[in-house]
Amino acid sequence: MPPSLTSLSHGAGCGCKIGAADLDPVLASLPRSHSPDLLVGTETADDAGVFRVSEDLAIVQSVDFFTPIVDDPYLFGRIAATNALSDIYAMGARPVTALNVVAFSLGELGADVLEQILAGGHQAVADAGAVVVGGHSIDDPEPKYGLAVTGVAHPDEIMTNAGGRPGDVLVLSKPLGVGAASTATKRGLATDSVMERAAAVMVELNREAAEGARRARASALTDVTGFGLLGHLHELTAASGVAAEVEAMAVPAIPGALELLSGPEPAVSGGTRRNRAHAETFARFADDVPEERRWLVCDAMTSGGLVAAVPEGLEGRARGTVIGRLVEGRPGQITVSGGPGGRGRGRGVVAEEAGRAGG
Repeated sequence: MPPSLTSLSHGAGCGCKIGAADLDPVLASLPRSHSPDLLVGTETADDAGVFRVSEDLAIVQSVDFFTPIVDDPYLFGRIAATNALSDIYAMGARPVTALNVVAFSLGELGADVLEQILAGGHQAVADAGAVVVGGHSIDDPEPKYGLAVTGVAHPDEIMTNAGGRPGDVLVLSKPLGVGAASTATKRGLATDSVMERAAAVMVELNREAAEGARRARASALTDVTGFGLLGHLHELTAASGVAAEVEAMAVPAIPGALELLSGPEPAVSGGTRRNRAHAETFARFADDVPEERRWLVCDAMTSGGLVAAVPEGLEGRARGTVIGRLVEGRPGQITVSGGPGGRGRGRGVVAEEAGRAGG
């Protein structure tokens, strides 16, 4: 009997990412690429690179892979692939091809497990209307899986994280709490239903959320993964030259996640702890924000939703929950308030197009 997948991983899903505070100085030291056709590079920490190949065609490229967040091989493959595809949707593009990225020990786990992982990834890619065209694998005692994805879009229709404007409303398309659910499951503290709800969030493609953002004429767009809501919103606001206000009580949570983040021993992953430590450098929490809500907005998500900045009055066209707005202020700074909901559930406005996971 092969060991469980999560028993072989040092960190679950996107929680295994190198923290932004440690990674940013390294990336800042590297030389910049220059080309008149490079529409989006590394300068704004966007979700994917964009290169113009003709007047009416740009290619959008990203790669994302991570360690197991669930034990079911097929589900792990599907989650990892969905997460990788999200970067393409976050740029307003359509995924067309994908390459498998595999680190795996055939001797430890067997070919059947690898086959199921790849089958799950293939299903997610097919659901997105794209095709798997190959891949690369290495022998590794700690399994890892993901995709290098190429998407396409018209150069004038690319959506980035750098166009946000003061007054824009922030809409989040999926609830948070995957990091808490996976950490509690690994510790044996969560019920199966909590992780099942988290898995349902993770396998949902962000295609409809991206379409909703376009309908709402989003000025800026990004996805929420390993750096947590505050970390990715910080990148968006810094790139856009604005600040943000977030109403903590309006931020949607996977049912059961807030309970896991409460109490003297909350189910907080290492990635979430790194996110919160980093957030303390750019975010200010109001005194009335409960501790579990502070952890939630820093939760190291895997295959999370999109957060879109849309003009006020058009949020009903987007998919998700209104959680705050962009404001004038020091670029990258975020204020997190408790909101009129006090310590209750909050009053987050659910956009008309919101689906099961968004509301």
